[in-house]
Amino acid sequence: QVQLEESGGGLVHSGGSLRLSCTPSRNFLSVNAMGWYRQAPGKQRELVASITRGNSTTYADSVKGRFTISRDNAKNTVYLQMNSLEPEDTAVYYCNAAIQVRFFGDYENYWGQGTQVTVSS
Repeated sequence: QVQLEESGGGLVHSGGSLRLSCTPSRNFLSVNAMGWYRQAPGKQRELVASITRGNSTTYADSVKGRFTISRDNAKNTVYLQMNSLEPEDTAVYYCNAAIQVRFFGDYENYWGQGTQVTVSS
């Protein structure tokens, strides 16, 4: 199975920054769109940002101007630079990627295990 390895979460004060990264395992053929979702306690999982293979990006209104998603296609890695973090950003952040795992196969969504981001006041 494809594994999405996430890193970069942690505890920061309000106004601080973190950078998340996500890299799929090598058991795949191709990666298309990638993105970051988050889920806070008692809330539904929501899209934070997404990016296509051609670097077209989408952001949730709540993070526009503060977060930047990017990718390195050579490394098949997606990043989320998070600046001016607020307590409201506290959540588990999940990487998502559309991945082709076999020849002639369809792209399927895969999820990372999640990384905790905690922003203190």
